[in-house]
Amino acid sequence: MCSYLVCFRDNCREKYPIDSVLYQCPRCGGLLEASYRWDAAGVSGWKTLWRNRRLDNSALEQSGVWRYRESIPFLQDISRVVTLREGNTPLLPAPLAAQYAGLDALTFKHQGFNPTGSFKDNGMTCGVSQAVQLGRTLVGCVSTGNTSASMAAYASAAGLKPVIFLPHGNISFGKLSQALEYGALTLQVHANFDQILAFVRQIADRAGLYLLNSINPFRIEGQKTIAIEMLDQLDWRAPDWVVMPGGNLGNCAAIGKGFLEMHELGLIDRLPRIAVIQSAGAAPFYEFMKAPGEDKFRAVESPETLATAIRIGNPVSWPKAWSVLRRTNGTVERASEQEIADAKAVIGRAGIGCEPASAATLAGIRKLVASHIIRREDHVVGVLTGNVLKDPDYIYRYHTGQLKTPGGKPITSTYGNKPVEVTADADAVVGMLTKL
Repeated sequence: MCSYLVCFRDNCREKYPIDSVLYQCPRCGGLLEASYRWDAAGVSGWKTLWRNRRLDNSALEQSGVWRYRESIPFLQDISRVVTLREGNTPLLPAPLAAQYAGLDALTFKHQGFNPTGSFKDNGMTCGVSQAVQLGRTLVGCVSTGNTSASMAAYASAAGLKPVIFLPHGNISFGKLSQALEYGALTLQVHANFDQILAFVRQIADRAGLYLLNSINPFRIEGQKTIAIEMLDQLDWRAPDWVVMPGGNLGNCAAIGKGFLEMHELGLIDRLPRIAVIQSAGAAPFYEFMKAPGEDKFRAVESPETLATAIRIGNPVSWPKAWSVLRRTNGTVERASEQEIADAKAVIGRAGIGCEPASAATLAGIRKLVASHIIRREDHVVGVLTGNVLKDPDYIYRYHTGQLKTPGGKPITSTYGNKPVEVTADADAVVGMLTKL
């Protein structure tokens, strides 16, 4: 098996050794991706091999990423793998959410079941393993929450030192607490996400810092196994649609890459259509895709949304996401703060729960059904990216009628579930309960 890094741009396609510490093409500045010369003779046995590995209790086989390691063969020494048994996330039927969206049926692929509670773990196991392979000891990321929690956990598990740069005052404490608990050096910078990422990319080489944001091509390799595991769980029958939130757009790039490679290798006979949902206050990709005749991407200088995981105005992976949507006949939609908040409450009432950014998935599906882009009878899988406990303050404020948009406009608690105060009066409480 031959592995290498290659420039993503069609007019360049320059190749670099797989052990290069590069995030963009030195020749043209394009994004890089891992690429392989597959052993076609062995591909036909992958489905059976991957399914049988579920019965093995060893660390690699219990990982929902490394179980599919034939699809991510970049690591020269498999003993360097750093795993917390990531992946293995369920497909959850959600009839109540389907009814809300206007679908006959809806299934969620819930990445919040990962070790640190988000899809970032799928990518971080690969990124940190590559850092170990390269002999790096200092790793870093810029993060509004989930990436920092994941990187801190995996780096600490590997004996590396994690450094996190985050926007001062713009992070969920539920996520920040994870990074602190996992031992990361946490630097709060007075700037927004995009400004900090540009700054950190300037200093990374000087500081000997191996960068683990989604611009890292090995992060994308891990996250593409979300698509592969989904197909395995669906017995290799691709759904009609896969819908996901869009922030930095690494997930769209990664999941799309997974589907495209499985199709190219003949493991599925058709591609699902992919839809990306952004928050209306941080929707540069939506604006780019919807502007007729436009070919220049324009960043949002001051993105604003309560869905902090997708509060990104200049997503680095937009060229890859754009390619994925073109190749899968996909689309992009945006959702308001009210639509996201209500969708989140519905997912909660379905007994599933998710973080605010995840709920953009359901809000977007509802809009795409209403506009007849997604048909009622379509087989739809929605990706939920984070655990319900990632932002508990948001939940409390929504259900108690205290949630407001970044601009200060009250968000209606359409599905509010406010706590009820009672006295320690047995007859009164029993009387209330018997009326339920």
